[in-house]
Amino acid sequence: TLPLSSPHIFASSSHTMASGVAVTDDVVEAYQALKLGHTFRYVIFRLTDDLTEVVVEKKAGPEATYNDFTAELPANDCRYAIFDFAYDHKGEGTRNKILFVVWAPDSAKIKAKMLYASTKDAVRKKLVGIGVEIQATDVDEIDHDVVLERVLR
Repeated sequence: TLPLSSPHIFASSSHTMASGVAVTDDVVEAYQALKLGHTFRYVIFRLTDDLTEVVVEKKAGPEATYNDFTAELPANDCRYAIFDFAYDHKGEGTRNKILFVVWAPDSAKIKAKMLYASTKDAVRKKLVGIGVEIQATDVDEIDHDVVLERVLR
C-alpha cells in the first residue's frame, strides 16, 4: 500500500463520494451540455444496480416537455434529474432556471431512499450552477405550478 502522502495520482472516469457512490463523468458532461448548450431539456440519473455509481439513464432533447419529464420518473424508485425550466417572468420575457430534482417516492425501498439522500449533496456539488433544488416524494410536489412557484421566489 502507498502512504497517504504518496505523490501518485490515480486516474478514474468517476469520482467516489463519502457514501461510497461515484458520479461518472457522463453525468457532469450531460449537465454541461444541458446548461451551456441547451442540448437537452432534461437528463435523468440513477444509481447502478450494484449501487456504486450515479449514471445517466435518459436524455431528452429540447423539444421535450415538463409532462414528458414527470412521466419518466418511476413510481417505485428514486432518481436524480436536471431540468432546463423555462418560464415567463412578469412580462419580462422567458427565463430559464436549471432544476435539480431529487425524486424519492414514498413507495421506494428504504435503502434506496437513504442512499440517494446520502449521495445527493455530492452529486449536486458536481453540477455547478443549479438554480433551484426540488425534493419530491410524490407527483403533487413536482406539479408544474408548484415548481413554478418555487422558481419565482
